[in-house]
Amino acid sequence: MVVVGGGHNGLVSAAYLSRAGLSVLVLERLDHTGGAAVSAQAFAGHDTRLSRYSYLVSLMPQRLMADLGLDVALASRTTASYTPWVRDGVHGGLLVERPEGKKTRKSFAKLTGSDEEYDAWTRFYEGVGGLAEVVAPTLLDPLPTERDIRDRVDPEIWRDVVERPLGAAIEERFRDDLVRGVVGTDALIGTFASLHDPSLIQNRCFLYHLVGNGTGEWRVPVGGMGAVTDALARSAVEGGAEILTSAGVSAIRTSPSGDGEAEVTWDADGRSHTVEARFVLANVAPWVLGILLGGDEDPAAKPVGAQLKINFLLDRLPELRSGRNPEVAFAGTLHLAEELSTLETAYAEAAAGRVPSVLPGEVYCHSLTDPSILGPSGEGRHTLTYFGLHTPATLFDADPGTAKASAVARAIASLNEHLVEPIESCVSRDANGNPCIEAKIPQEIEADLAMPGGHIFHGDLEWPWAPNRSRLDTPAQQWGVQTGLDAVLLCGSGARRGGAVSGIGGHNAAQAVLASR
Repeated sequence: MVVVGGGHNGLVSAAYLSRAGLSVLVLERLDHTGGAAVSAQAFAGHDTRLSRYSYLVSLMPQRLMADLGLDVALASRTTASYTPWVRDGVHGGLLVERPEGKKTRKSFAKLTGSDEEYDAWTRFYEGVGGLAEVVAPTLLDPLPTERDIRDRVDPEIWRDVVERPLGAAIEERFRDDLVRGVVGTDALIGTFASLHDPSLIQNRCFLYHLVGNGTGEWRVPVGGMGAVTDALARSAVEGGAEILTSAGVSAIRTSPSGDGEAEVTWDADGRSHTVEARFVLANVAPWVLGILLGGDEDPAAKPVGAQLKINFLLDRLPELRSGRNPEVAFAGTLHLAEELSTLETAYAEAAAGRVPSVLPGEVYCHSLTDPSILGPSGEGRHTLTYFGLHTPATLFDADPGTAKASAVARAIASLNEHLVEPIESCVSRDANGNPCIEAKIPQEIEADLAMPGGHIFHGDLEWPWAPNRSRLDTPAQQWGVQTGLDAVLLCGSGARRGGAVSGIGGHNAAQAVLASR
């Protein structure tokens, strides 16, 4: 077996297959494994290790972690979210505790003037939780059909999440613009769409963000994201897998009939190498796989990523104008400029080719949950990660430098609006005296990670079940990893039920191989 790509899903496949006694070779073009789920020392003179690209874990099933013996601690964040707001010149903030308690209800009442919005919030997320409890246990099994899932879910929740644009349900269920936006943002992480998009790609993104382990809780891996992929690499090697880094795959060839064995060619040490394999598991985006199989680079079919990522290292956390303790406000997801009206305006501006005038985004402070990432010399400092929405790669094509500078400035402005002092006054300096700020646009993510268009899901997410009339004749079809070629399977985020740091795509490709023996 050959696994093309040593990201987390490829390592999951390698670990399962090698532990089942199969011969497995993993080929990774970079000089390290882990793909987007790595920890890195980003700023000279500081030993802080940032989760540079991927940053939280929700979807990785506990069963998978137990199967592979992963010694990884996932820490819960004490705050679910905090959303600062300004109304009539008054600064406040919407606090959602974990678990939700009296402070959460009180925070909703202060924003909206009654308990009605919080009651609506509770009803909606209880319903979504019921959907998650049905879907989550199926993710490591052969694909259920849509009917299998639908018949076990509350019909109103099914309609609101699966059958019509999520924006309609949000507008019917909630009255406050800010509350509506906070609900809607889970549908837009890495997905460029209006909440009213008839394609429902935003609905699918919403479901993936709330289905993990039946709870949807996003946790911080202690030691950073690299702790997860380092553990996966150890599991694969202990099972007997061989991992080659700095091995860039240049071609995958199959027999003319599309069945039988395949061969993989890669370049390493200045030479070309080729190996035959019964199965090739592709932990690359389907668009990239098409090129490796000899197809053209079709620009029209290339995915388009839609996020701005900014990493900061701070000397101290900034104070908020709302007066909320920053160690509470920054402990979870800090929502910025994410009112529903702002989200829709930003989408419209970006769709028209302009950097949004007010840029929606979210901020995470991992060091409050896991201070170990700061390193021996980092005491008192903190990391911040900003994830900007509605910044598709197309915005940066014509003039990347100018558009990036504009997007970064607007991201920082959306944060500074709620701070007593600008975030720049809190930023650490590196060994060369430069501010410890690292920003990545989709084009840079593509260059770093070979994700086409910088798309963090390798393309639009699909529902985690099969349409009712699907052909589910082969193991590859049954597990949602088929490519149309018997010897080549998808094992990454481009597989059905792929996306995010879950390992599900890798697990399911491995099960399809094992079922084909």
